[in-house]
Amino acid sequence: MELVAVMKRALSPLYEEILQAYRNHLELLAVVGALYTAQKGLNVLCGCYRAIKFHISIRMFSKTFLARQYGGWAVVTGATDGIGKAYAEELASFGINIILISRNRDKLQTVSESIATTYGVKTSFIDADFNKGREVFPAIKEALKDVDVGILVNNAGVCYEYPQYVTDVPEDKIWEIINVNIAATTMMLHIVLPGMVQRKKGAIINVASASARIICPQLAIYGASKTYLDNLTEALYHEYSSKGIFIQSLTPVFVATNMIRPMCTFFKRTSILVPLAKDTAYKAVRTIGLCRRTTGSYSHSLQVRRSGSKVNNSGD
Repeated sequence: MELVAVMKRALSPLYEEILQAYRNHLELLAVVGALYTAQKGLNVLCGCYRAIKFHISIRMFSKTFLARQYGGWAVVTGATDGIGKAYAEELASFGINIILISRNRDKLQTVSESIATTYGVKTSFIDADFNKGREVFPAIKEALKDVDVGILVNNAGVCYEYPQYVTDVPEDKIWEIINVNIAATTMMLHIVLPGMVQRKKGAIINVASASARIICPQLAIYGASKTYLDNLTEALYHEYSSKGIFIQSLTPVFVATNMIRPMCTFFKRTSILVPLAKDTAYKAVRTIGLCRRTTGSYSHSLQVRRSGSKVNNSGD
């Protein structure tokens, strides 16, 4: 008790000094607090304004905007299923002619004919297995040499069948992810970009993933490949936006597609958290020219924001 009393006597002057300093600066602290509160309130208001403006822009998206702004032909990779097919159909609904690229010729034929019949646009296809590496790209380059590609959707991608540690992922699957997710996207850019630069217009959408913005253990290699796409997109934006080319990264969370359904029975049914590919494409296509990153879904935007990931110049 005596020790406590001694400490109280020793600290009492310090306490009084701190208390007096607080009283002397009370008005200043109140002003600082008011400014901080005002700043936060202004940020909320600005965020609401941007969200409302963005939502209205999507609702008022012109059916002729894409063809007028970028050109009449779109190339979509991984186009026979999931997000790629949904993008092809959505772009076709805007009167854009479609070139489909995928590895299954029979599916390509079916989807190509369906889009042409449904939307009254021209379609063609190129069968190419991106997992074969660089040998497939000369044929693609030759097939596209006389086409003024206005929009490129780099959608082709592969993932694990279920989450795995890096050392458990088969070597063939690692190379498939590198060839399809990374190399194919890069080479398609290399083929299509020169023509866009020459015409001074074009749009490129790289389909990445929320795993590019959120750390995903047991999806490490897949997530890293999507981080490459997201960073590549951001860099390309700075390289080519001044040349009239719009470049966007699509970073959805889980979408109800055949690629993710084997992972969990939860993904076999759609919900507000797991939208259909056509719903994702509907919103995403309407953000072309408006923002350089989008999730394609309001619920996915909330999931990504709550995860604490970096959000930069997005229309999420």
